[in-house]
Amino acid sequence: MDDLERRDEVRNICRGDVRQLARTLTEVENSPTESTRNLLKALYRKTGGSWVMGITGSPGAGKSTLVEALARHYRKAGEKVGIVAVDPTSPFSGGALLGDRVRMQNLFTDPGVFIRSMATRGRLGGLSSAVDDALLVLAAGGFKRLMVETVGVGQDEVDVVRTADVVLVLLVPGMGDDIQSIKAGIMEIGDIFVINKADRPDAMKTEREIRAVLSLAARDDGWDPPIVQTVATRGQGIDEVAEAVEAYRRFTDQEGAASRRRAFLCRQKVLEMIRDRMAQQVVDEIGPEELDRWAQRMANREVDPYTLVDRIFERSGLTK
Repeated sequence: MDDLERRDEVRNICRGDVRQLARTLTEVENSPTESTRNLLKALYRKTGGSWVMGITGSPGAGKSTLVEALARHYRKAGEKVGIVAVDPTSPFSGGALLGDRVRMQNLFTDPGVFIRSMATRGRLGGLSSAVDDALLVLAAGGFKRLMVETVGVGQDEVDVVRTADVVLVLLVPGMGDDIQSIKAGIMEIGDIFVINKADRPDAMKTEREIRAVLSLAARDDGWDPPIVQTVATRGQGIDEVAEAVEAYRRFTDQEGAASRRRAFLCRQKVLEMIRDRMAQQVVDEIGPEELDRWAQRMANREVDPYTLVDRIFERSGLTK
């Protein structure tokens, strides 16, 4: 694809062309190439001002329902909303197991909302490796409110903290000991805690349990994460969630934390890109067949993984 075509793509994306956005996101997710990276480089200069909200929590907590309700809230205020919903990977197609068609159906006809499902592709931590690039494309398309809904895997779901400006953790009443089981994982990353389905019994008990967990350690930045009760299916508490998000945004702006967090996110992104490119370089250098042979030798206990990695690095010229 020549530079003129790429310039046209950049122009179309910045105009918010839905078809172009969809094609570019598919390219970013499925077949990143040098040409793709050049496109992302051009789009990066067109971004800025977008606010990324990460929504995470246990399966069944109502993440999709909350995202839909928040999107409607922001649309009423005239803001364009971009949503990336990360789903488990299909073992057959490699794509998202749950697609856009079965979630957030009430938003499909709204031209100010763009929804994209992405597969984890086996990635631990609840996010797809292409999520950051997808958010970049949507930001360039003029979507100032960006939401990432993670796959819902519990304690491992912590990658969202390396992507989002603010992290919302969803819990539901009646979890009991489940809170103890997840507190060592996602409880530490939450900037705002949402107790969804708060019309159930024990909603206040769940709030007390969350406060007890949060009281074990104060945050370094001095922020006291609020706890908001919602019934997302009826729209109850959504205004309060949005206000909590804005309060956190004001807090980070005043304390200078927003700039530091952005720098942290950029650092993590650079390290991830270095790791991915080096890994691909090594595989290209050695070849998948030989890598498979070495892996089989390791499985047979003929070589240990540390020696194997040393040899691979030496062969690839990555070490002296």
